Amino acid sequence: MRIVHDGEVVAESRRAIRVLETAGAPVWYLPPADVRLDLLRPSESPHTVCEWKGVAVYLDLRVGRASVPRAAWSYPSPQRGYEAIAGHIAFYAASVDKATVDGEIVRPQPGGFYGGWITDDVVGPFKGDPGSEGW
Repeated sequence: MRIVHDGEVVAESRRAIRVLETAGAPVWYLPPADVRLDLLRPSESPHTVCEWKGVAVYLDLRVGRASVPRAAWSYPSPQRGYEAIAGHIAFYAASVDKATVDGEIVRPQPGGFYGGWITDDVVGPFKGDPGSEGW
C-alpha cells in the first residue's frame, strides 16, 4: 500500500494490518516505521472513542506548505483484542491525493467519519451513506 500527497510519498508498506468492522470498508493500519512521521503532527482536534478499539488520537499531515487537518489517526493504547494496531497509523483516503492497495487506487468510505478504503473487491453497503447512522 502507498499513500501520496502533494507529490510526496507519505507512507509505503507491505506490513499494514487490515481491520474490518460491521458495515465498514477495511481500514489499514500502517506500522510507524513505514510512515514519514516527519510529515505528521498531533492534531489539536479532540480525540474520539471507539467502543471496540478505545481512544483514537488524530494527526495532521504537513507536506510543504500544505496542511491537512486530521488526515490520519492512531490508537496508542487500544483495548484488548486490538493490541496489534497499537501505535500504527491509519489514513483517510479522502484526505490525501492518492492511496493505493496493491496498485489499485482506493475510494474513501462515504460520509467522512469512517476511514475505510474501498477497492473493487470490497462490496457494500457501508456505514456513512445517508440513512446508515443507526447501523
